[in-house]
Amino acid sequence: MHRSSALGAISLAVLTSIFFLTIAAPAQEQGAHAHSLITQPIDESSRFMLRGNLRPEANGRNDRGPVSDDFPMEHMLLQLQRSSAQQQALDQFEADLQNPESPSFHHWLTAEQFGARFGVSSADREQIVDWLEVHGFQVNVIYSNGMLIDFSGTAGQVREAFQTEIHNLEARGQKHIANMSEPQIPIALAPAVAGVVSLHDFAPHTMRRDVSLPHIDPRTGALLTAQESSGLQPEYTAGSGTGSYHPVVPADLATIYNLNPLFSAGYPGTGQTVVVIEDTNVFSAADWTKFRSTFGLARYTGGKFTTVHPAPKSGADNCANPGVNGDESEAILDAEWASAAAPNATIELASCADTTSFGGLIAFLNIINASATPPAVISISYGECEAINGAAANAAYNAAYEQAVAEGVSVFVSSGDEGASSCDVHAAKATHGIGVSGLASTPYNVAVGGTDFSDTYSATGSTYWNATNTAAYGSAKSYIPEIPWNDSCAGVLLATYATHSGVTYGAGGFCNSNVGSGFLTTTSASGGPSGCATGAATTSGVISGTCKGYVRPAWQSLVGLPKNGVRSVPDVSLFAANGVWGHYFVYCWSDTKNGGQACTGAPSGWSGAGGTSFSAPIMAGIQALVNQKNGRQGNPNPVYYKLAATEYGASGSAACNSSKGNAVGSTCIFHDVTQGDMDVNCTGNHNCYLPSGTNGVLSTSATSYGKAYGTTVGWDFATGIGTVNAANLVNKWSTGK
Repeated sequence: MHRSSALGAISLAVLTSIFFLTIAAPAQEQGAHAHSLITQPIDESSRFMLRGNLRPEANGRNDRGPVSDDFPMEHMLLQLQRSSAQQQALDQFEADLQNPESPSFHHWLTAEQFGARFGVSSADREQIVDWLEVHGFQVNVIYSNGMLIDFSGTAGQVREAFQTEIHNLEARGQKHIANMSEPQIPIALAPAVAGVVSLHDFAPHTMRRDVSLPHIDPRTGALLTAQESSGLQPEYTAGSGTGSYHPVVPADLATIYNLNPLFSAGYPGTGQTVVVIEDTNVFSAADWTKFRSTFGLARYTGGKFTTVHPAPKSGADNCANPGVNGDESEAILDAEWASAAAPNATIELASCADTTSFGGLIAFLNIINASATPPAVISISYGECEAINGAAANAAYNAAYEQAVAEGVSVFVSSGDEGASSCDVHAAKATHGIGVSGLASTPYNVAVGGTDFSDTYSATGSTYWNATNTAAYGSAKSYIPEIPWNDSCAGVLLATYATHSGVTYGAGGFCNSNVGSGFLTTTSASGGPSGCATGAATTSGVISGTCKGYVRPAWQSLVGLPKNGVRSVPDVSLFAANGVWGHYFVYCWSDTKNGGQACTGAPSGWSGAGGTSFSAPIMAGIQALVNQKNGRQGNPNPVYYKLAATEYGASGSAACNSSKGNAVGSTCIFHDVTQGDMDVNCTGNHNCYLPSGTNGVLSTSATSYGKAYGTTVGWDFATGIGTVNAANLVNKWSTGK
């Protein structure tokens, strides 16, 4: 950070020469036997700054002084990078894996094979390990993929080796530690090192949202304040007709998304495993059993729930049992709702304790590197916006997912619960501008967004919900028309319902009204363009000119996609609402001391929530049904988009428009959501249209209204391709290859 501009110029020149030497060197077939990228002696006095490795919270306002030199820094991750020639070979291999005409079609690799063909050379790894050990670090794991090193040490060793201090911080009322400047390494190592993934203890956040207060009563159509909403019971799940919610249970899910024909035909996920990645254990495994017995899933006797703390294949065990850490509600809902979609599958919760690295990332890495044939479906319901996550962490998730799909693993990730403002988590207003989650925006995962049902908006509840329940508490009659999940006053549908004008912005707009002030929140389904996957963000976490998004993959082609050239999310969506229109999910979480509810009596008294935390494991469960019939698939996105392109064509499909509800075409694989938006309220100067009043709306322009973002025919930032008819997806899967 304190190097002179002259040294920076010299460093750039040296790196440029190394780059061209790297390009000129002959690449071995398919990236095998990678040539060395480290071609100079290591000179500690000649340094290279690893930009994009600094948390925005690491500032003077939050600084509480340096930690002691002996402060332990456990299980840091050094992310390596391959040569451009190797990356080109890997990109081609990934494309061939999905090409039925290629000899490599579905010829999945083991972690060792992946490392041998596409990892950093063993000579480079040895030099990097030697350098770490010279500085006193303990090297714990050298991963089989040849791209990652787990190491531990002290804050003093970090300062000496990486020339950055670790300080105590206090941010948003919580204590943390983090590096206060960008780390530096000897310039000789720079061609082979992407960055230090973790020099802090900030972890990604969960994607669960408690039931919304206030909300609209689906029984009466009244807009209820938070006080009026408090204590009301669900209407149809309770079976009493005296409440004001339509909760969603597994039987409803199976009806709405057409899972029942698959279950009846013998495709409930038999022989499949869905892994849910966590940094905690569940409060009680009995909750999973209670959920299944109450909602009629226990008849699928092959369904199992297991918890593992996956160890690396070799080296020190870096996966400690985390116990419960406050995220256990996330863990249990992931496990329960993955099982709702694939009731005869094994649901495996893989968790590691948080250290200097996120325990969920360690669990993911250990799974894909420790077994010759890892489980074929993995779901992740955590996130952090690209700009705050940082270049090194973004590179780590991108590399991990890239390896996973080469091994035949399908990775599903929650798109987020903050609209297009994923840097504003749990905020009453967006202030950081447009941004997406770095855990969801890579080209190698399925980003799963969220919807709500529009029956309350259109006053058609009796068309789609029975007034009484089945034995499994189901009450949905059919597919229900969908809109983007959006709790914010910036949503046009909510503003229209409340004021009839539909105007959200300006002094007279809904967000600046007395009623609208109750809906000041960023809570809604997330989507948007990748914008800060690489490079550095400003210290405030806002995307700066040095940031770039992931390049759009070739398979992401569909009517509606903007011509922005970058990876755009979500890919698909499912119901994820938390009650603003009267709909939410029920789940069993019996930790009453920490916010849960006793899972006794009618499920109307159980825990309820929403979020893409639910839609991701559900979509992962649906993929398990695809795999049961069609085999493991790796990245399913190429097939999703090919199927959608056939269905939507150049101008969309009227028959598959979600707004048709129970009249939607019976052969549709996807439901094209074309009504509503996921725009949220904002203040400040970043992507905020605020012509007058106190609260503006998130916009692609600060001088005119360009809501971020609305629905359109085909693909859109609000819901991606749309939602699915599971039976049609499974049965027509082979036509998309």
